[in-house]
Amino acid sequence: MNTSFETLDYAVFGIYAIVILGVGLWVSRDKKGETKSAEDYFLASKSLPWWAIGASLIAANISAEQFIGMSGSGFAVGLAIATYEWMAALTLIIVGKFFLPIFIKKGLYTIPEFVEKRFSSQLKTILAVFWIGLYVFVNLASVMYLGGLALQTILGIDMLTGVIGLAAFAAAYSLYGGLSAVAWTDIIQVVVLILGGLVTTYLALDTVSGGQGFMEGLTTIYHAVPEKFDMILDRSNPEFMNLPGIGVLIGGMWVANLYYWGFNQYIIQRTLAAKSLEESQKGILFAAGLKMIIPIIVVIPGIAAYVIVNDPTLLASLGEAGVNNIPSSGSADKAYPWLMQFLPTGLKGIAIAALAAAIVSSLASMLNSTATIFTMDIYKQLINKNANDKKTVNVGRISALVALIIATIMAPLLGGIDQAFQFIQEYTGVVSPGILAVFVLGLFWKKTSNKGAIYGALLSIPIALFFKIGPKGWMAETGLDFLFPTLPFLDQMGLTAILSMVVIAIVSLKENKDKDDAKSIKLEKGIFVTSPIFNIGSFALLIILSGLYAFFW
Repeated sequence: MNTSFETLDYAVFGIYAIVILGVGLWVSRDKKGETKSAEDYFLASKSLPWWAIGASLIAANISAEQFIGMSGSGFAVGLAIATYEWMAALTLIIVGKFFLPIFIKKGLYTIPEFVEKRFSSQLKTILAVFWIGLYVFVNLASVMYLGGLALQTILGIDMLTGVIGLAAFAAAYSLYGGLSAVAWTDIIQVVVLILGGLVTTYLALDTVSGGQGFMEGLTTIYHAVPEKFDMILDRSNPEFMNLPGIGVLIGGMWVANLYYWGFNQYIIQRTLAAKSLEESQKGILFAAGLKMIIPIIVVIPGIAAYVIVNDPTLLASLGEAGVNNIPSSGSADKAYPWLMQFLPTGLKGIAIAALAAAIVSSLASMLNSTATIFTMDIYKQLINKNANDKKTVNVGRISALVALIIATIMAPLLGGIDQAFQFIQEYTGVVSPGILAVFVLGLFWKKTSNKGAIYGALLSIPIALFFKIGPKGWMAETGLDFLFPTLPFLDQMGLTAILSMVVIAIVSLKENKDKDDAKSIKLEKGIFVTSPIFNIGSFALLIILSGLYAFFW
């Protein structure tokens, strides 16, 4: 086994980098005699076909937080962490059927723009600031940190050098080309990341089975650590606070998934760039299908690594390199990078390219969406309402660059976090319940008022922090702290969303007790009718999901 990059690995990675940059810059070129309009830059001229939308959704979603963070959670928790992926498939179907028809009909550029049309520019600005802060300080920074961690573990590259390199790679084509460059390169990125991920999974399972291959390896790890294949954890499991049993099916997991897939700008922006609603829905269905196989390449390697490091014979078979940077319960996020160092020459280059594809595609997506929100919802709204297309596009590029610089500075400061995937979910969970409450009631309850939405969004933060931090510090002295048990963060998210909806409902009813809100959405008859392809595919996915949860319960 090789423990460092060979010439062939560098060649493979170099080819990948040249292809991505080449395609990105070619797609980004201005047509003769034309300059990019805002629609060209931020919505890819509304020309994306279904297969590009589906691939781009997955490429934007799957990043270092999945490859590194979710494999780390696979090492520490097991298959239960895959509920984020499999529940996402179901969530995508719901988004495609019930949310997209409304968003596309309104011709949106951004999710905050919907807030303005349904509520007010004041609330739009509040949520736009929420999202920009979340993208820059949590999403962008954590993806860059995990990418830097992977390069440091596998290649011995300094963390800061790796972070800067990844940032420069993403910026090279995405800042100039906008969503077109991001979406079309994502098609290549998703093929590379899935193939490269499967290579690492195969190697890990082949090692566990003593050279007997993929299926034998799956059987081996299933029998070696059956507790790692429980989808629904009981209270005795040390990871119950992260994945609270049945709560992952009926509780806060819905808040996390509906917020992420339905109201998250860097995800939903692809669907808004579709040729048509039907094309967008087919893209959503394609992404849901891909979601079903993602745990194979991001969770199974973590479980296999756990089996290897706890089996002296298997560990010894990896040679001297096997004892370097061994993942443990306190450094679970080292599991995936640790496995990758044992790939043969050539395949290591493919696997690193896959990891880079996951990181760079997500960085590019987040940068483009951060720029879109800042430009369309803050700059054009508050600073220069009469900005032309050229000015708007240039501001988008500059704001993306500023966001990238800030995130590059922040990324190394996240060092020392174990299970970074859980960190991202937990801190996103402070903001997402209130936003979800605003959108769900705004979409489907006609009495929801602007004042109610503002109160709900703002109060959701202290409510979430109350559950997260807890009152135990000041109540322990009174002996009443038993009234406020420490809750799993998914349960905290669920309760925060419910309480935020209660706040919105109380305030709204005071204004609109006997009438609908003036800006309420009128749902036309047949708006939620979907094509036979979408319906058949959705039912097939539901059957598969039911089977998986029944088998791994």
